[in-house]
Amino acid sequence: MFTGIIEEVGTIDKIANGSKSAVLFIKASKVLEDTKLGDSIAVNGVCLTVTSIKGDTFTADVMAETLRRSSLGSLSKGSKVNLERAMAANGRFGGHIVSGHIDGTGRIASMVREDNAVWVEINAPADILKYIVMKGSITIDGISLTVAGLTEENFSVSVIPHTGEETTLLKKGAGDIVNLENDVVGKYVDRLLNYSSSTVNDLDKEADSKETGPDITMEFLRSNGF
Repeated sequence: MFTGIIEEVGTIDKIANGSKSAVLFIKASKVLEDTKLGDSIAVNGVCLTVTSIKGDTFTADVMAETLRRSSLGSLSKGSKVNLERAMAANGRFGGHIVSGHIDGTGRIASMVREDNAVWVEINAPADILKYIVMKGSITIDGISLTVAGLTEENFSVSVIPHTGEETTLLKKGAGDIVNLENDVVGKYVDRLLNYSSSTVNDLDKEADSKETGPDITMEFLRSNGF
């Protein structure tokens, strides 16, 4: 689990491409402190497993599904990436719950400066926008940010100077693709509300003889104290 608080910006040193997968060689410093083989590091918001460490460089395998779902396939030698180690049990929870499992990508529509902050507007597909709420949390390239604007086609965040300096977001521009991860709480609530007894029967046809529970609706939740 991650929190969306970027620890450092690393650099892609090399990419070894397979037929459908890739191995990333990433130069870093801070995130390698106390890091061991098998540990998790979020790279632009994507949870990857450290497969080797040599000096100031670590490697991570990227499978085909991850390349399809994220922007990692567009990286090249010299690309800058946001890095965060998995949260330690005694760490501060500075952002929000981030799994490192990307829901999809969005595209930067515009960047507009407002005094000391920069408004970043991002176009996103409907299956991502449906989980976004005003003043809720969204992860953009691994960065925990607060939703400050929302329409049927896009959403906006306001980026403060510190976040701009410590991450790659403001180095991008209109048209660039970013990784997006919705707030996990919203996804679980949606799954709960839409998980009906008929779904249960489809998943376990051998349970036809067993009594299934009632459909979970807003009325059902209210009547049971939620």
